[in-house]
Amino acid sequence: MKVTVSVLGRFHAFNLAQQLQQRGYLQSLITSYPKFAAKKFGVDSALVRSIWHLELLSRVWQKTPSKIKGDRNLQLWFSQQFDEAAKHYIQPNSDLFVGWSGMSLDSLQQAQKLGVSTIVERGSSHMTYQTEILESEYERWGLKFTATHPGIYERELQEYAQADKIAIPSLFAKRTFLEQGIPESKLIHVPYGTSLKEFYPVPKEDNIFRVIHCGSISLRKGVQYLLQAFYELNLPDAELWLVGTVDPEIEPFLTKYQSDRIILKGKHPQNQLRYFYSQCSVFCIASIEDGFGMVIPQAMACGLPVIHTTNTGGEDIVRPGIDGFCVPIRDVEALKEKILFCYKNPEQRAQMGQNALEQARKSLSWDDYGEKAIAAYEGVLGQVSKNGENRCQVSPNL
Repeated sequence: MKVTVSVLGRFHAFNLAQQLQQRGYLQSLITSYPKFAAKKFGVDSALVRSIWHLELLSRVWQKTPSKIKGDRNLQLWFSQQFDEAAKHYIQPNSDLFVGWSGMSLDSLQQAQKLGVSTIVERGSSHMTYQTEILESEYERWGLKFTATHPGIYERELQEYAQADKIAIPSLFAKRTFLEQGIPESKLIHVPYGTSLKEFYPVPKEDNIFRVIHCGSISLRKGVQYLLQAFYELNLPDAELWLVGTVDPEIEPFLTKYQSDRIILKGKHPQNQLRYFYSQCSVFCIASIEDGFGMVIPQAMACGLPVIHTTNTGGEDIVRPGIDGFCVPIRDVEALKEKILFCYKNPEQRAQMGQNALEQARKSLSWDDYGEKAIAAYEGVLGQVSKNGENRCQVSPNL
């Protein structure tokens, strides 16, 4: 099996490429990152096709002051430029092309012209569902949701139709595709993994009860509801740690629920996050929409029970009452109830954390993800081969 992986940026594509490579299946990794970045993930530089100038331009644009950028959104332009360049790296002897959604339409079409089977990798819910629920959330707070370029939206929908299969990471994401009329037979469902070399428990330095959120501090991540829940509980000897970049939209909520027990920890490299997880008592992700919160297996691998919403992918790996709890989105009272349970029941909380740790070590590594993803890919190619045999069997009768 020869597989080509294509991604503007990185996401979990480098982990996938490394898994394919160690089994001898990676033909090439097409990325906007430089080769040395992929090498850090164990991907052989000889297999990397780097379109690095786009990454450079993208980062320069991101740092350009808003007064210069104005209302210009170059998201579509970068995606189109990457896709146009990437399609030329697809080889006719490749068996499978795996391209990231929003940046692979031309490549999918080129692969199919060459007779290569295609998968579009979608890490979030169906684009229509994602857009509608985030628009409604922003409207709730008097804001307009503008994160997705309309052109990217249209390209995504075309990619879903174009690709032979759509890879999604969670039952939550799967439901949104089924609701939009995508047949289940077109979906590949494989939850992501985590690095057990980077995420493991380290000693907790005190006895303070802490809730931790890790990731962007934004409306999409539901931090507005977590802030309200923690603030209203007003628990003695308790803290809420927020680790990540603060989006401007969330600042009014930080002001409203200001407390010396709610602490902004800033953004930190991934290899430092185990310390922050390990100093806390329970991990909480209150997202409105998250195809699969990759922070969930990270927290579990550090020995934390997890409180998650129905829209995070947590139900795929967090066993209710064993590793943590699932609550509805936007439900402040449910968040308060589960946080309070963890606060009042330290022995049960510790046992759930231990269960989560064992679960992570047993089935949530990148190797576990690689085995499942590759089995799915082999199934796709097996189906293609079988369909080809069937066509050969009927052709003499034509």
